Amino acid sequence: MDLRYIRNNIHIKEEDQQRIKDFPVLIGGCGIGSYIAECLLRMGFENLTIADGDVVELTNLNRQNYTNKDIGVKKAIVLRDRLHAINPEANITVFPEFINQDNLHEIGLNHKVAINALDFSSDIPFVFDQYMARKNIPVVHPYNLGWAGFLTVLPPEGLNLQSLEKAHQTFELNVGKFIADSLKAKDIDAKWFEEFLAEYGKIALISPPPQLSLGLYILSGMVSHTVFNLATIKPVKFFPDSYYLSMMS
Repeated sequence: MDLRYIRNNIHIKEEDQQRIKDFPVLIGGCGIGSYIAECLLRMGFENLTIADGDVVELTNLNRQNYTNKDIGVKKAIVLRDRLHAINPEANITVFPEFINQDNLHEIGLNHKVAINALDFSSDIPFVFDQYMARKNIPVVHPYNLGWAGFLTVLPPEGLNLQSLEKAHQTFELNVGKFIADSLKAKDIDAKWFEEFLAEYGKIALISPPPQLSLGLYILSGMVSHTVFNLATIKPVKFFPDSYYLSMMS
């Protein structure tokens, strides 16, 4: 095994380590995607495309993989440089623009898995999912719940997240209700999350969902494990089934 990954041994078989090295992953959104990208790279995924036109802001620093000196610089550029500082030989493709219906075809080619970490401030996340479905690419959707992480995987054929569009004020609240209902169906105590949703509902029209670094750290591991399973052809749960990991009792 490559010396860089020698401490992965036992946990990851040598043939799987080799398999994930060139496995192409697209990360749409370098907010939540910032730590996910690093976790994937350190695990051994060396063929990553990162796409985001946003710049680093002070309010990102409570959770995202950036520092004070990065403020004002495009996230995708900063993240590329950090990833190359970890592994200069990695194939990191950067698309430092906001994804839209016109440019998706430029970045969605030849990937085996896509991670949709885009903001739901428009319909672009849905467009992203639909495009990947046409390309037969599964899409991982991660959600930072603050003290917990939640993700679901969209198969190329089947239900998509637009099926969650109902009567709530914002799509984030629709997803939140779906998450709460999913936890209840599995007999998981979701009272703390329901209380959070009630508070967030008061400000949802004027504020994005509050998030913590802890939730993003949890998510990075969850997403990397799921992508690893997809890459090595191991079982994965698909939407409307889901994964959940929490620090709350």
